[in-house]
Amino acid sequence: MTAYVIGNITVKDPEKWAEYRSLVPETLVPWGAELVLRGKQAKALSGQYRHTDTVVIRFPNADSATDWHNSPAYQALVPLRTQAADVDLVTFEAD
Repeated sequence: MTAYVIGNITVKDPEKWAEYRSLVPETLVPWGAELVLRGKQAKALSGQYRHTDTVVIRFPNADSATDWHNSPAYQALVPLRTQAADVDLVTFEAD
């Protein structure tokens, strides 16, 4: 079952965020993942959304999403991510 990682992001340091973003795609390759969306918030249509950016990444299944997140290649980027932005990552499985 296809899984998605949704990242809700509030950028703190645009330069470090740009560096982090440039490094992530390479970490997705071994997991067969595809970057579906990188976007900035245009406006909230209902309720409130406290983040500035969102990312959506599609994985073949939930295990590959978890394995990517826990991989040494991605975990090496986490300190940079933490410096660059506040990020909430959540996985969803598609029906």
